[in-house]
Amino acid sequence: MTPTTTARGLIEATERLRESVAPLRFASPVAAVYQPLAYARASHETYLRRFATGPKRVLLLGMNPGPWGMAQTGIPFGEVPAVRDWMGINEPIGKPEPEHPKRPIEGLACARSEVSGRRFWGLMTRRFGSAQEFFRDHFVANYCPLVFMEESGRNRTPDKLPAGEREPLYAACDRWLSTAIELLRPRWVVGVGGFARSRIDAVMSAAPHTDGRQNALTILHPSPANPRANRDWEGEVVTTLTEAGVW
Repeated sequence: MTPTTTARGLIEATERLRESVAPLRFASPVAAVYQPLAYARASHETYLRRFATGPKRVLLLGMNPGPWGMAQTGIPFGEVPAVRDWMGINEPIGKPEPEHPKRPIEGLACARSEVSGRRFWGLMTRRFGSAQEFFRDHFVANYCPLVFMEESGRNRTPDKLPAGEREPLYAACDRWLSTAIELLRPRWVVGVGGFARSRIDAVMSAAPHTDGRQNALTILHPSPANPRANRDWEGEVVTTLTEAGVW
């Protein structure tokens, strides 16, 4: 499979994911749902074309977009400076409909920092130097493409949805993840946090193409809501990946 074929396959799988989740509806306390794969489609497809090229040794999987990261840029853990300056992606970003008044989308003009993204991409920048060097063997994605917001603007994570809303969402996301593993053929599939790892395990146990070549691993999520992450997230992640043989 050529690099171009891999990227095209992921773009097609992402289109199917976008179409699958678009009709889904979510009840209160969810007040707004953003789908960056739609209004930031140009940015995300540039990311896939540029970096989802050929097999990757490591696939890192997050949970879902954060309000100041991928929700703004269309890129997983999408801290604005990392996307604009390190990855060199500068595509127009549209607006979700409806837009939550407390969570405006400003695209690359957003001045708010996504702490998780700043920590995540900061580590990769320090360790690998250039985006090209990092993405030579690594790729980063989110399991769920949707952002869920309550009336207050508070983020609501997918695992907090009721079962009747989770099941069709997870089914669509599982199909996408299975295809991503098949296309990227990673040696390591790394869950950034426990939720992502649980979905990796579910997909790998059910997918015929995961025949023992893939190893699943969990690293600490960089969210500031996690006290451990606020102590020494980078040090703990480097230790985990080094001891496992990923790095």
